[in-house]
This record gives sequence, C-alpha cells and structure tokens, in this order.
Amino acid sequence: MNQRSNSSTTPAIHPHRPWDKHMEDATAEVFEMMVGGPIELMADAGTVAKGDITGMIGLAGALCGVLSIRCTQEAAGKIAYRMLGGSDTSASSLRDALGEICNMVAGNLKTKVPGVADSCMLSVPTVVSGEDYELYTMVDGERFQIAMNFEGLPIWITLSIHN
Repeated sequence: MNQRSNSSTTPAIHPHRPWDKHMEDATAEVFEMMVGGPIELMADAGTVAKGDITGMIGLAGALCGVLSIRCTQEAAGKIAYRMLGGSDTSASSLRDALGEICNMVAGNLKTKVPGVADSCMLSVPTVVSGEDYELYTMVDGERFQIAMNFEGLPIWITLSIHN
C-alpha cells in the first residue's frame, strides 16, 4: 500500500500554535516573490470576508482542510497585473492568477509546520466568482481568518482545518 494514502501511517497535525501567524508569513512571502509588492496585516477589516472572487485549495494528509483567498475583482486584477507584468488582465487571467497565488500560499504554509511539508498534498486550485455567495467548508474543526492589505484593498485568507 502506498504510504501517502495510508492514513494510519500519516500523523495528523492538530492546531497547535497561532495559525494566523503562519498564514500571514506564508502570504507575505508569496506576494513579495510573485507579485513584487508588499502585503500587510490589517488591524480591522471586519469579520466577514467580502469580495466577488475566491481561490481555494484543498489540503489532505497530515494537514486536512481548505485554504481560501477572497478579494474583489479589483484586487485580483492588481495581482494579475503584477504577476503577468501588465500583459493580460482578462477575466481568465484574474482567475488563473488568484488560483496560482492561493496554491503558492498553501504550499508555503505547509512548509511552516514541522512534519507537514512531505505528508500533505494539495488539490488543484478552484476559483469561484460572483456577486453574492458564502463559502462553507464541510470540515469538523477550527477556522482561522486574517485580512491583509494589498495596495489599499483587503484580501481575506481563511484556513479551515479538520481535527
């Protein structure tokens, strides 16, 4: 049997330290490297994530859950513009850029927790867009959310962990 698929050999990682700090660090590093701009923690952006586009990545293995990044089309456009060097900001490019940023933040996040990097797999990015929606993850566990400021626009990063 493949060791990665055998849940009895993969120790589960339970929330054990401030996940919001891991999320903040992982996001800041990815934005600095891939977007070429600073992103910083917002002290008060409200408790409800708002925006009309969300990228999501599933986590499976030692760390199970979902990481999502939600923002406005305007923020996604700025991300895509910076990532692609201003060459294309079509709707599909916005979705691709947000999905890729979400993928990279999830990948960076799992390296920040000892024992997770090699025993946690990521799903293919999924991007949802629309005017009025809420995301619900079907995990029984804990939810962590931070809001960050990118060029004056809020971006919400949410991690839902299955215990």
